This record gives sequence, structure tokens and C-alpha cells, in this order.
Amino acid sequence: MTSDWWRGCVIYQIYPRSFQDSNGDGVGDLPGILARIEHVANLGADAIWLSPFFTSPMADMGYDVSDYKNVDPLFGSLKDFDTLIDHAHNLGLKVIIDQVISHTSDKHPWFAQSKASGSNPRADWYVWADPQADGTPPNNWLSVFGGSAWEWNSSRKQYYLHNFLTSQPDLNFHNPDVQDAMLDVLRFWLERGVDGFRLDTVNFYFHDQQLRSNPALVSKDNEPAVNPYEMQVQKYSKNRPENIGFLKRIRTLLNEYDAITSVGEVGESLNAIKIMSDYTRDNDKLHMAYSFDLLGPQFTADHFRSKVEQFEQGAPDGWPCWSFSNHDVPRHVSRWAGHAISQEAIARQSIALLATLKGSICLYQGEELGLPEADILFEELTDPPGIRFWPEYKGRDGCRTPMPWEAGQAPNGFTTGTPWLPVKPPHTALNVQSQLHDENSTLSFYKKILAFRKARPALISGDIRFIDTPEPVLAFTRSGNGEAHLCIFNLSTTKVKVVVDDIKTLALSPLSQAASSTCAHSGCEKLHLEANGFAIFDLPETGPTNTSKLPNVEFKPKTQLQPA
Repeated sequence: MTSDWWRGCVIYQIYPRSFQDSNGDGVGDLPGILARIEHVANLGADAIWLSPFFTSPMADMGYDVSDYKNVDPLFGSLKDFDTLIDHAHNLGLKVIIDQVISHTSDKHPWFAQSKASGSNPRADWYVWADPQADGTPPNNWLSVFGGSAWEWNSSRKQYYLHNFLTSQPDLNFHNPDVQDAMLDVLRFWLERGVDGFRLDTVNFYFHDQQLRSNPALVSKDNEPAVNPYEMQVQKYSKNRPENIGFLKRIRTLLNEYDAITSVGEVGESLNAIKIMSDYTRDNDKLHMAYSFDLLGPQFTADHFRSKVEQFEQGAPDGWPCWSFSNHDVPRHVSRWAGHAISQEAIARQSIALLATLKGSICLYQGEELGLPEADILFEELTDPPGIRFWPEYKGRDGCRTPMPWEAGQAPNGFTTGTPWLPVKPPHTALNVQSQLHDENSTLSFYKKILAFRKARPALISGDIRFIDTPEPVLAFTRSGNGEAHLCIFNLSTTKVKVVVDDIKTLALSPLSQAASSTCAHSGCEKLHLEANGFAIFDLPETGPTNTSKLPNVEFKPKTQLQPA
């Protein structure tokens, strides 16, 4: 691969606890990943992203790190990691690892030293603040996981900042020593051969040093949110301009090594696309970034188009990474069920859309099987915010359940012991083994569409141009490198027809689903899209830059057909 292999690449996220257990303790581990990694290579991915496997008390399932330079014994050893990375490289897979550097565990030696006094060498490594005159926290900042973002420490007689759990104190990136320490962590893993980093909560590194309170977010319905965090504009607790300088320092370090990439997670609900643009433009900060804009409930043509166009306008030279599912949100097969005639239909339409958008794409383990969100009982929960906000918010355990590898009874080859989360019957039925032998399975379709994408440079790195069509049709062209493609999606459960100029001259991909055409008149043809149908056309060659010959597309609802 070239140094810019990451442009248009397919990244497969592995959640180590749930991928494969090798020793029967019910928790996935690095040797387990080694045993199953050929599944990822055979799928057609270019890289794996490993969620945290570092030493941790596991209060937040590894996103609370107590030793950044070691592997938690639950997952294996550094030797296991070295073996895994070598095998991945032999399979042609790049290895991206999570880096959770905005905060540490409260069990980290740095925090133990910092909280001991206000005068030790690491006293200023975390965000400490005096109470107000009445003893309350210094401002109104809230935690993502509920409650105040400030926790009292009796040793220092001060509050410390935690944007997440109280056991996840935030580091003070205004201190250059903290920045240096984190760059040293990145260098440690670069020297071990990793190909890049996924930077957790990349917009949380810096805070307002004046500790100004966040303004209120006025709700349209004036109803309190399930989590009060959503009732503020986090103007001062994150998204600070000082972040840009540190991201440039990270990029300078990464540029010392060959073919390294970075992808930042932008945890923001209001201005995420703008932040993505700011963090990836000018080729001197992050290589890629993703937000939660396509990880929510919205499933409309306008939503998809507006988010992609906003990024293109904000960072013409930047590069996005799009995903529909990950370890923090309900699986999209369930999240978008109201817009689908079946789980299989939405799974196929979703990957076809993701594979044809401009940008790199990130797949989450199990989505290639069409796994829905698992229904986890309260007594089965392990996720702190799920436990806190149940039942209005059921947490993240439902998307983190173990992979169903083999046919038969649960846990379907994941472990010989009791799995840390249960494998539910709907997942058992969608196991890897059964789908491998079914040419019509969701897994088989994923392989085909990813191979289709990889064989067409325009889909990997070409330009994107949206075509004006009202809901529920999303239409766009991808062009570049002497080729062009027309992609049309019916994002509804209602049959529609679309008129495409000279459609008879276009080659309809056999991967198109629920799509057919009939001749209306000379030089024009109607494309019929069933519910959740989509069509991908190979267009006549346009040359490297000429897109003037791309066809016009006109949407006409087929009103005589009732919703399916």
C-alpha cells in the first residue's frame, strides 16, 4: 500500500472483549483476535481498529487506562500484541489502535501523585479547581455520563474535572508536560509497528482556563433531556481552539514514520461536521475524523447529503471517515428499523450507501452479519450510563455482545465458558458459519460490495456530486480516474420511480437491490426502486475531470403504489 493507503480505506473495528475468547474466561482477548482475524481479511477490509486493550480497572471497559504502555492481563500480553500485529501485516491488514488520552483512570500513578498535594511534580497534570464560596463546584459543567463534571477530593481540598466517570479524571493539556507524555505514549506504539491511531474524544483535550460556565441549550419542546448533558452548549468544557496546536504536534510526530494515519472521534452533537473540517484541513493535523452525525436515528436523504456536503465545503482538502455503527451507539439495523421492510434489507442498503459515499469507512464487528441491537436485561447490564439512565436509555451493552461465530447454541463458538455478555437468540441465528455457506447471506453481500468498491477507484477517492431529488430518494455521482458511477437509493418502505436520461446506455450493477427499469420513451427510461431498493450504474468514461456528460436524474413518486 502507498503512504496514503488510508484514503478510502475500509477499517474494521474490533471490540476485543467481544470478538473471540481464547482461554475460557468469557472475555475476548488478543490471542482470540489472532485466531479469527482471517475473517476480517476475507471480508475485504484494509485495516483493523482495536478498541482499548491496555491495563485498566475496567470501570468503563478499558476507556479508563491505568498504564498506557502495557496490555491488561485480561487481554493477554505485549508479546501477544506483537504476534497479532505481525500476523495482521502478513494478511495485508493495517493495525490502528485506540488511544484514550483525554483522561486516565483514577488508578493511574499520575493521578495518585497529582491528588496527593498541590505542590508535587504532577500537581498540575489534571484539571483541579477550588470550590465556590458555598462549597459547590467551580461551574456548571456536566459529565457525559450524568451529574456534575466535578468531583471533590478531600486530600487536595479541590474539585477535579471528569467529563465521563468520576474514576476518569481529565488530563490538563494546557500543561506542556502532559502533551509530551502523551506524545511519548504514541511513539511507544509506533515503535511497536502500529499503522495509526483512533483518537478517542479528540475534541475534549482542552478546557477553558477561566472555567466559564456553559450556556444553556434551548430545547424546542422545553422538555428536560434524559441526560442533562444534552441541555448545555459545551462551549467551554470542550471544542477549544487550543486543541489545534496539539493536533499539529501529533501530526508532526506521525510524519516521522512511514504510512501512518490518524482518525479522530469528534464527540459533539451541535457542530461536529465543522470540527471535523477544522481538524482535517490543510494536511497538518488529523488525517481523518468522524462524528456521530451518521450514528444517530436520522435516515433521510437530506440528512446524508447535508452532512457530506457540509464537510466538503468546510474542508475541501480534508478527509472524512463515515460509519453507521460502533461500540457507543445502537446497531443501525435496529436504529433504522422504522425505515426498513426487513433487517436484511436495511443491512444491505446501508453498506451499499456507506461503500459509495466519499471518504474512508469504518465497519463495526458483527454488522457484516446484519446483527440487530441485542435486548439486554437490566440485571445483565455492565455499562455505567445504561445502569444510571435505565430504562429511558439502556446503555451500550446491546451493541457490545459477543460475536456469534459458529452454528448451534449460544455462545456460538465465542467462548467455552460463560460470556461476559449473553449471546441472544437473534444473534445465534445470524452466526458466521451459517452465512459463509450462503451466497445470498448478508455476509456474502458485504464481501461483494466491498470488492466492488475496491475495484473502482472513483468510489475510493473520486469526487462526489449530489443530484437534486426530493425525499426519499438520495442520488449522487462518483467520478475520477477516468470512470464514473451513478448511485440512487430509495430510503423508504414505499416503492418509487426515478427518471434517468439515457438509462439504457448505462450499466446497472448486479449488486443493485430491488431495482428494475422499463422504457418510457425514446432516450429516457424509468428506474423502479422497491422499498429500500438501490441502483448503482457504471457510467460512460468521462475522463479525469470531465463530468459534463453525467446524466440528469428526475424523481417522480409512484403514487399509485402504496407503501409496502
